[in-house]
Amino acid sequence: MKRLYLQEVATRDGFQNEATFIDTADKIAMVDALSRCGFAKIEVTSFTSPKAIPALRDAEAVMHGIRRHPGVEYTVLVPNVRGAERALGCGIDEANLVMSVSEPHNRSNLRMTREQSFAQLREVIEVIGNSRVAVNVSLSTVFGCPMQGDVKEDEVLGWIDRFAQLGVRGVTLCDTTGMAFPSQVQQLSARVLARFPQLQVTLHFHDTRGMALANTLAALQAGVDRFDASLGGLGGCPYAPGASGNVCTEDLLHMLTLMGYDTAVDLDQVLAASARLPGLVGHATPSQVLKAGKRLDLHPIPQHVQTLSRQVVSTLTEATQ
Repeated sequence: MKRLYLQEVATRDGFQNEATFIDTADKIAMVDALSRCGFAKIEVTSFTSPKAIPALRDAEAVMHGIRRHPGVEYTVLVPNVRGAERALGCGIDEANLVMSVSEPHNRSNLRMTREQSFAQLREVIEVIGNSRVAVNVSLSTVFGCPMQGDVKEDEVLGWIDRFAQLGVRGVTLCDTTGMAFPSQVQQLSARVLARFPQLQVTLHFHDTRGMALANTLAALQAGVDRFDASLGGLGGCPYAPGASGNVCTEDLLHMLTLMGYDTAVDLDQVLAASARLPGLVGHATPSQVLKAGKRLDLHPIPQHVQTLSRQVVSTLTEATQ
């Protein structure tokens, strides 16, 4: 079965949305636990201004404190040149740059026009230059914007092309507001893969309307082999009313494992890490597999069932007397 690459984003995309500040030592311990699970990539933190995202104000300390595992790439969100300079001093493997293909969403989320964002990110790419650090661009709202509505596929392809010309390694198609649906996902994914075979293409789904797993299957049918996911389903978008978090890592992994895909990720270790989240964030998570267990986690047969045959015989005997 096809090899897939799962990329964990909870310690950045998830933790930045939490009201409770998670201690630096706990963040480091969580990243170390995730590193042992077998993920292809872990998005550790964000080098955004601490004033903008105070939950991740300890980015340098976290990056310097984690234990690197061979085969795991450690990526961080980099918003601007200052963030890039900070991140480059921390031995990152990849810089993840973000902008929205929707003009109103980009203005709401980043306080800039799309052209201003592109100019700023181009400067970041120039700063990273020919270093060993790879660059990925995450394009938000490619499947729809709650303020604009649908986003034209050709517009999405146009923005990918502009970044491809700058030499980025990869692009992530983000369903930031949970508006994607399977046939749409399959069609856009197929077009992106066909037009940009040189790019590492990742799909990033939110489960706002309960379609994240279905959308994953559609992307698989189109040929996508990389997916972001968030432990416990943490995350969300502040500019999407009613939005829930990202697709839950353990739920996605459970499905892919049952289907026979090779992810190289250990589900039991992922579940153990997820079980620690409520204590860190102070609330329950929407993880379904953590609540219900894996499909073949069997339960003891109730005692009354074991004695049922004797009860039936006794009942029949009484009926014939």
